[in-house]
Amino acid sequence: MTQSSEKIEASATRLQQDLVDRIARLIHEDALQPGERLNENQLARRLAVSRSPIRAALAQLAAGGFLAHRPNRGMVLLARPDAPPAAGAPEDPVKQLLLRIARDRDDAHLGDEISETELMRRHGVTRQDVRNALVLLADMGMMERKPGYGWRFLNRWDEMARRESYEFRLVVEPAAILTPGFALPPGWAAAMRERHAAILSAPWTATSSIAFFEMNADFHEGIAAASGNRHFHAAIQRQNRLRRLPNYNWQHGFGRVRANHAEHMEILDRLEDGEREIAAAVMRRHLRIAQAMPYPHPAA
Repeated sequence: MTQSSEKIEASATRLQQDLVDRIARLIHEDALQPGERLNENQLARRLAVSRSPIRAALAQLAAGGFLAHRPNRGMVLLARPDAPPAAGAPEDPVKQLLLRIARDRDDAHLGDEISETELMRRHGVTRQDVRNALVLLADMGMMERKPGYGWRFLNRWDEMARRESYEFRLVVEPAAILTPGFALPPGWAAAMRERHAAILSAPWTATSSIAFFEMNADFHEGIAAASGNRHFHAAIQRQNRLRRLPNYNWQHGFGRVRANHAEHMEILDRLEDGEREIAAAVMRRHLRIAQAMPYPHPAA
């Protein structure tokens, strides 16, 4: 093995171990219990990496006896790994770049098509960080690589798209709660409460909006999935893909984060008490509050 290949291998090992530690930290933050599933796509979004390194990190945890692959379920938790020490590292450069791309897109500084070189020059970052950010956006259904050269945004978000999105969600999300077979999976509400509490207690930094949106998106997708209707679930997943990038560019302060937390907790309280009619009404009110906020809109 050459000296350069040894360096590459050592770097890859360090990066993979860092990702294993971050997944272990999320397992503890979310209070996951043995038997619960780890969703590869959600982990990729929350940790701002593409699915391939997530898959490798999950395989390493499985080799250590912490996870196992189950047919039709994917990776499930067998035992919780030790929680690594709290990270004191600087902000992730890929998350910082995602935030800058979101701002540039909102401010119309980026067109529908961009190049890696354009982003490197604009933000003074490395090609690898640019590529990692664009691959992540592609994994989440927001971009695609053009044949030959460059990248293309797949969705445009403007005031009209925002208005139509809320009109649609005001119909679909309360209806999902009222479906006859609605049932929250065991442990889901508790895990959501843990994640909400973690967002409130953590220091709010420039890139905290990314973790906030991903938690918020999982909350709404989870409620849609609990309906038992795959079409409700798919519809909310698509809505989250459409609004993800503009919501990364958070403009509404931490006060709205606290209010969003209180509204979500009220919905969970009603659902756990079996008061689905009231929960649907609270969901409708929650969406209308967000709809009334100035554009770019807050997560809801």
